[in-house]
Amino acid sequence: MTMFDTADVYSDGASEEVLGQAIKGRRDAVLLSTKSGLPTGDGPQDAGTSRARLIRSVDAALRRLGTDHIDLYQLHAFDAGTPVEEVVAALDDLVRAGKIRYLGASNFAGWQLMKSLAAADRGHHSRYVAHQVYYSLAGRDYEWELMPLGLDQGVGAVVWSPLGWGRLTGRVRRGRPLPPDSRLHATAEYGPPIDDEHLYRVVDVLDELSQETGRAIPQIAVNWLLRRPTVASVIIGARNEEQLRQNIGAVGWSLTAEQVARLDAASARTAPYPYFPYQRQEGFARLAGGLTKTYYLPRML
Repeated sequence: MTMFDTADVYSDGASEEVLGQAIKGRRDAVLLSTKSGLPTGDGPQDAGTSRARLIRSVDAALRRLGTDHIDLYQLHAFDAGTPVEEVVAALDDLVRAGKIRYLGASNFAGWQLMKSLAAADRGHHSRYVAHQVYYSLAGRDYEWELMPLGLDQGVGAVVWSPLGWGRLTGRVRRGRPLPPDSRLHATAEYGPPIDDEHLYRVVDVLDELSQETGRAIPQIAVNWLLRRPTVASVIIGARNEEQLRQNIGAVGWSLTAEQVARLDAASARTAPYPYFPYQRQEGFARLAGGLTKTYYLPRML
């Protein structure tokens, strides 16, 4: 584990401060990732990604982290009130100043990310190389547009909530109440929406594979994700050391092709328009395996 992700809105900056303290004396051994763009106050410069806000936010993050540079700086959300040309130019200035090494976005729609990349190309500015996204066996919407975009434009996925907001831990099951200590009691409305029956079908297959492999259900869910096209890293948010050690056990081994196929089938959903016509074609299927990008040329009937 070398990459640590945080943001200015996590505990009002305290998360960055704690992380900065933890890496003292070993800064060069880690990759620091932080984000800004969400509201941090009620003032006119306390939200968004204008040039002024970005400069202030980066300088404040550097102070809290106790470092002179951020390895990956991500916009926490798309700012529709600031021209993308202003955003990418300001970020490029911060890269050239040595305060940021690489740029990323978080939770952008496909058109927002592509518009930003095009603006960066026109101005010869630094491009986004990472996109922090929700993606899991319980929610594969990322695959319809953002994954093909990432493949085409060279943008890697940094996945948040790989266990579907705690639903892929093996503790949420058909016909059982939520465990009393589940965070879903208080936070379910803030997480990605997941259909219960779809979730249970996925958990049933995870159960089978857990018996076959001797691996814990969360390890299997994360291992599946790490094999997916464009996925560069998976962010785990362990509550304690036991969960952390279990999640780390997702690496160092591989599911078989047959086991992956079973998970694919259990978690598959019909794509929304305009993607479902491509889903039925060989080109799209090959894209999902990371082999080609020819799905842009559908057969004409």
